[in-house]
Amino acid sequence: METAPFHACVADAPDGTRCFWVRAADGVRLRAAAWGEGERGTVLLFTGRTEYVEKYGRAARDFARRGFATITIDWRGQGLSDRLTANPLSGHVDRFPDYQRDVAALVEAARQQDMPRPYYLVAHSMGGAIGLRALYEGLDVKAAAFSAPMWGILLAPALRPLAWSVSWASRGLGFDTAFAPGTSSEGYVSATGFQDNLLTTDIAMWDYMQAQIRECPDLVLGGPSLQWLYEALSETRALAARPAPAVPTLCALGELERIVDRARIERRMKGWRDGTLDIIPGARHEVMMEVPHVRDHFFDAAAELFSAHR
Repeated sequence: METAPFHACVADAPDGTRCFWVRAADGVRLRAAAWGEGERGTVLLFTGRTEYVEKYGRAARDFARRGFATITIDWRGQGLSDRLTANPLSGHVDRFPDYQRDVAALVEAARQQDMPRPYYLVAHSMGGAIGLRALYEGLDVKAAAFSAPMWGILLAPALRPLAWSVSWASRGLGFDTAFAPGTSSEGYVSATGFQDNLLTTDIAMWDYMQAQIRECPDLVLGGPSLQWLYEALSETRALAARPAPAVPTLCALGELERIVDRARIERRMKGWRDGTLDIIPGARHEVMMEVPHVRDHFFDAAAELFSAHR
């Protein structure tokens, strides 16, 4: 595999990072990264919208301390993977199922890198929607841990019909790559102060994220496109109509969550026969980027689940 760039100076990742290019089946070039030996197995880490491999350097350290290797990928349209529109800051996807091609490329990369088995899924936010679909399609993992999964997008009831209608109309009228209402080319972390952010209550982790995009502007992604919005609304509705897969699962959700739809998550987990919903007091959207005791709580719980299913 051809070596890909990796911003080690901002990642705080384990030693021995392997970063490389892979190709999805439709030819889109994707950047992947792998860490650790992992005597207890490998975490397939599905990141959220706007994210990139460097952001999870510290998470890879946390999993390594618990005996797990980690492999992750920049989804199409973000990070250093191929951007999909003339404006590289637009968070766009043609069809949500296209992300499953990226999943297939990640799993193949894990095989080629000889990542230790068994495999486990850890999926955050948008990665939670991608991960749930992947489970339905037979992703070969022994167990899964979700962090604030995007099984629904939190919208005011009055705005939901508008979001559907505008995003649907954009496809036929040729402005589907335009930014969704209320968003722009500016990245959320760079545009938001710590006091107003919806991601974390930990100033040190907020500084970590801000330093990454300040020093590595090639990682920045702005708001979602109207096409992404339509596809995300369609995908989350389709997923909600299906029963839970037969995979042992932990789902962590911050008590202060204001990005994904908590009610959708609670309904999903209520019907997950071998699933546990963990509402974490005082936490916001990104439990893997929260204060130390919240991060430890999540990584310990995930490791305990994974170790029980080998």
